[in-house]
Amino acid sequence: MKKALLALAVGGFGIGMTEFVIMGILPEVAEAMQISIPKAGHFISAYALGVVVGAPLLTIIGSKWPAHKVMLGLMLWFTVFNTLSAFSNSYEILMIARFLSGLPHGAFFGIGAVVAGQLAKPGKEASAIAMMFTGLTVANVIGVPLGTWLGQHFDWSASFLAVGIVGLLAISSIKFWMPELPKASNEGIRKDLKILKKAELWMVILLTTIGTGGFFAWYSYIAPLITKVAGHPEEVVSYAMILAGLGMVVGNLLGAKLAEKFQPIYAVLISLSLMVVILIANSFLAYDKIGVLITTFLIPVIAFCVATPIQMAVINSAKGSEMLGSSLNQSAFNMGNASGAYLAGLPIAYGYGYASAEFVGAAMAFSGILIGLGVIMLRKKANARLEISSS
Repeated sequence: MKKALLALAVGGFGIGMTEFVIMGILPEVAEAMQISIPKAGHFISAYALGVVVGAPLLTIIGSKWPAHKVMLGLMLWFTVFNTLSAFSNSYEILMIARFLSGLPHGAFFGIGAVVAGQLAKPGKEASAIAMMFTGLTVANVIGVPLGTWLGQHFDWSASFLAVGIVGLLAISSIKFWMPELPKASNEGIRKDLKILKKAELWMVILLTTIGTGGFFAWYSYIAPLITKVAGHPEEVVSYAMILAGLGMVVGNLLGAKLAEKFQPIYAVLISLSLMVVILIANSFLAYDKIGVLITTFLIPVIAFCVATPIQMAVINSAKGSEMLGSSLNQSAFNMGNASGAYLAGLPIAYGYGYASAEFVGAAMAFSGILIGLGVIMLRKKANARLEISSS
């Protein structure tokens, strides 16, 4: 089981690297493409939109085959198009390549989260899911800083070539370490699609989209925030990305513990409440060279406490079609990525400065809290109806 979870973590490492490395080399990509930094932020959104489209689509298509073969195919697709991204020579071509690179992301994590839970011992599902997400978080400690360094010292395309190499390692690990598994879904497409009628599921997905967008509003513009606002030299960005990655690792582990101690939805609300506070604080601390580095660690700690609890909340809300529901939540994460990057870019484009993104992020996190409270109320009403009907 440990090797199987490690295989998922290696795949998560590759996905985490390609998703976040673009944020560290955004100025280099913008310069190479002769576009503004906010416009270069569209590459972040293109990848995220690829995830949104690919997560449910590829999960439904993949339901015809065993889960381990589906994950192998998804990682092959991921490797091919991330490698091709390195050879893009225009804004339009890189936008298409980033979109295609994002297609397998959500399905891989969505199916992988359910598989991890199935492989885990009873009561340890949260830890198993967190193990898979550890690959993504460790990517932000090792892979993203390395990719950022390569992009800054050689060429931005070197970052995506490195992702392609990691993709090959992920393919090998899944091939040799993942046990044979049943089909991703045994219920059939029509029965799977019935979960789309569940209001609670859509509420949780909306919570993921809006709430996690607060983190991406900050992280999408971390490079110019550190260099242009705090006044650090460009070399510090790589070290700051390591700090952020360490925060993600810590937050991911804390999130698993929270999910095992509290109901997942309450763990999410705790994290989002802290997110509002830290983002507002960062709008002032970002101008201080030490303060910005402290919050560069703390913001990801708080943000990634959400990952495992919200994934478990969605799986619980999609009983009978867990893989499709889990994949839809990955779409939601990346709708948060796209909306966070886009919305935070608006005040920047209008000249309010890079620190203005923090207020956008805080507003999105606060909106997520309100939606989470709505989910709790919806569940209480559903439980009350069940008690009345059973009495």
